[in-house]
Amino acid sequence: MTSTPAPATTSPAAPASRSKVPGGDVSGRSPQGVERNPRERTNAVPERSTPEETPRRGTDPEATATAPVTWEELVTTALLGTDRRTLPPGAAAPGKDAPAALLDAAARQTVRRRAGLLPARAATRPDPAPHDPRPPLPAAARRRLAQLLAGRSASPAAGGRRGTAPDLTELLPQWLAAANRRRFQAPPALLPALLDAARARTDLRPQALAFAGPRGLWLARLNPDWRFALRGASGGSALPDPHDAAAVKSLWEEGLFAERVGLLTAVRAQDPAAALELLAGTWPTERAEDRLMFLDSLRSGLSDADEPFLEQALSDRSRNVRATAAELLSALPGSALAARMATRAASCVSLDRSGRATGGERIAVEAPHECDADMQRDGVSPKPPGGRGERSWWLGQLVESAPLRTWPHRLGDRTPQEIVALPVDDDWKEELHAAWCRAAIRQRDADWARALLGAPSAPPATGPGTSSLAERAKLLATLPDDERAEWVAAFVAAHGLSEAFQLLGVCTVPWAEPLGRAVVDALDIARDAGSYPWSFSGVMGLAERCLDPGEADRLQILTTTPDEQEDASPGAAGYWSEAFQRLVGTLRLRAAMLSELSES
Repeated sequence: MTSTPAPATTSPAAPASRSKVPGGDVSGRSPQGVERNPRERTNAVPERSTPEETPRRGTDPEATATAPVTWEELVTTALLGTDRRTLPPGAAAPGKDAPAALLDAAARQTVRRRAGLLPARAATRPDPAPHDPRPPLPAAARRRLAQLLAGRSASPAAGGRRGTAPDLTELLPQWLAAANRRRFQAPPALLPALLDAARARTDLRPQALAFAGPRGLWLARLNPDWRFALRGASGGSALPDPHDAAAVKSLWEEGLFAERVGLLTAVRAQDPAAALELLAGTWPTERAEDRLMFLDSLRSGLSDADEPFLEQALSDRSRNVRATAAELLSALPGSALAARMATRAASCVSLDRSGRATGGERIAVEAPHECDADMQRDGVSPKPPGGRGERSWWLGQLVESAPLRTWPHRLGDRTPQEIVALPVDDDWKEELHAAWCRAAIRQRDADWARALLGAPSAPPATGPGTSSLAERAKLLATLPDDERAEWVAAFVAAHGLSEAFQLLGVCTVPWAEPLGRAVVDALDIARDAGSYPWSFSGVMGLAERCLDPGEADRLQILTTTPDEQEDASPGAAGYWSEAFQRLVGTLRLRAAMLSELSES
């Protein structure tokens, strides 16, 4: 390298630049955070050479070749290219082509810029990270977590095929849930990668922040990229003893929003009355979005003791808060709002006994003709969404908010199954059954859910309740785990997998043996029929994450490549073989993950 020219000087009046420049350097500061000598700073915009620096015509070519050149001029030339812009004075070198001379000049200028540096003022050290009392991960589990966070899956095969390697990114939520159940602490060195993963995937945040614990929350305060951890979840922050009134009050009045949500949840789990008193004390001064979040936390452990507070919230200035308060009150069958809604709904739905002699009793419906102020205060929205009539919109809200125990007596002392089987006048059946579905989901009524689901063998379009698979999935969530799995297994056996994806998503993991067998059998039937394997990629992905890992050996036989059938999709046999190999490999990996977390 040629000798380093003297540092370029700038006008004393020019301000020092703090702008970012290529290569990680910052004008006025070194990459290590060391302050640059003021005499060596460059300007925020490309400098113009001073009269002493500008080569005049007829000057010594050697002096021109070694004249100082600014970093900004070099960057501009590099961006435009030496074919479109001549080298700045001082960058050219005899015997070298323009690109090489430009790089040499950049190297000299980099050395020059880093030469005259002064130490920067030391910043205040952050407080030490809090102690995490949870036990550390076993060594094998720590290595597995590092692998999952790195997402080192095999590259897709040619043509976009996933190949046989497990998808590590989809196993991370399951690993975090298992680690949290065992109450392990997160390795400090992996906290940045864990927070980055939670930043990119909102579905990871609850489990990731619980696993990160108090150290994760401490670290999140030091990086604005992780501010979601401070406002979106408690993050495992160190909460005071719910029975320590002074500490609870202090954190409630001075803590971060996430800490306050976590505190309210913890206190409510121990003493619901104290949590309600805590919330009521600051309710008028809370922001509308915060009031909504705090109110939502009352869903857990909701009881009749919450009714007076929720009745007051019906008059809140925020529409969303009023709607949430009304929804919570309607989930309390003994509340005054539920009684008011029952009276309104019963006036709209009755039993038509005119055909009783011939066994033709029917349900008669007379939807509301207006949405008055009292209905609106109780949470009935007056304006329907696009495509809905006003009267049907109001009727649905009244019926879904009325206690389900209203209807057996109102409709001839019938059971839910008998009520659902009754014909409904004037094409109101779909609206009425959909409202009962929403009521069963809100009130967690398993008897009504069974009636509205009907037999799993019945076609969804003609069965009772609703044909919406999303609503059916919510109804299934009200049933006990074993009953839910049996119903979905029978549905898959009767209708295949094309409509089962949402229903499978609400089943407990790992899937019960009858459900797992039904899904694998349906996949095997689809393979033998020569179906397109990518049509079942969603269900196959669920199977990888939800099948019992102990099923891997039994499924090994499905990994072989069958003979191509004449009417099968081209290449389908190879795709199916890869899919089943990936399934078996993923199940074995899940088994290894759980085993590693169980090591002492």
